[in-house]
Amino acid sequence: MRTAVVEAVLASRNQGKAAELTRLLRPVVAVVPLPTEVALPPETGATLLENACLKAEAAFAALGGRSAVLADDSGLEVDALHGRPGVLSARFAGETASDQDNLQHLLAALQGQAQRTARFVCELVMLLPLKDGGPCSLRARGTLEGTIIAEPRGEHGFGYDPIFVPVGWDHSIAEGRAEEKDAVSHRAAAARSLREQLAAAGS
Repeated sequence: MRTAVVEAVLASRNQGKAAELTRLLRPVVAVVPLPTEVALPPETGATLLENACLKAEAAFAALGGRSAVLADDSGLEVDALHGRPGVLSARFAGETASDQDNLQHLLAALQGQAQRTARFVCELVMLLPLKDGGPCSLRARGTLEGTIIAEPRGEHGFGYDPIFVPVGWDHSIAEGRAEEKDAVSHRAAAARSLREQLAAAGS
C-alpha cells in the first residue's frame, strides 16, 4: 500500500470545492491551493471530463510538470432539462452569475415541471509527475442521484445544494451535516475511486 502522502495542487479557486476535496482525500492526498499566478483556461470542453482535463493540464504545465495537480469539474444534470445545466452549472445564469443566480435560474426553468429527478456528477483528474517522463494521469467519476425541490432549504453547502435532495434523504444537502454529505456525495464517490487508484499504483 502507498504510505507517502501525495501533495497535489488543486486546479480551482472555488473555496467550497477545495475544502470538500481536502476532507474527502485526507490522508492520502494533501490538497494545497492553486498559486495566484497560475491562470486557468476557459472551460470550453463539451463534457465535465474534458473541462477537468483542460484545467489539470494547464496547471500542470504552469507548474513546470514538477507538482501533482488535481482538477475537478462537477455539474448538475436535470432530466427534465435534457441534462442541463451540465457543463454550464457554474454559469447557468450567465458568465458572472453567483450561486444564488444559478439556483434561481434553474428553479425558474423547472417551474410547472412534474419531473424533478437529477444527479450531481463529479469528474476528478490527477496528473502525477514521473521521473522517466509523464505525466501519469488518473481519472475518477462519481454521481449522486436525487430530486430538485421547489424552494431552497438549509444554510450549509454551496451551489445547488439547497435545492437538491439525495435519494433516501428527507432533507436537502444544505440541511445536512458535512459528514452526511461526505458519505454520499458525487465528490465522495470520485474521491474514493481516486484513493483506491493511488493505493494500487503505490502497492
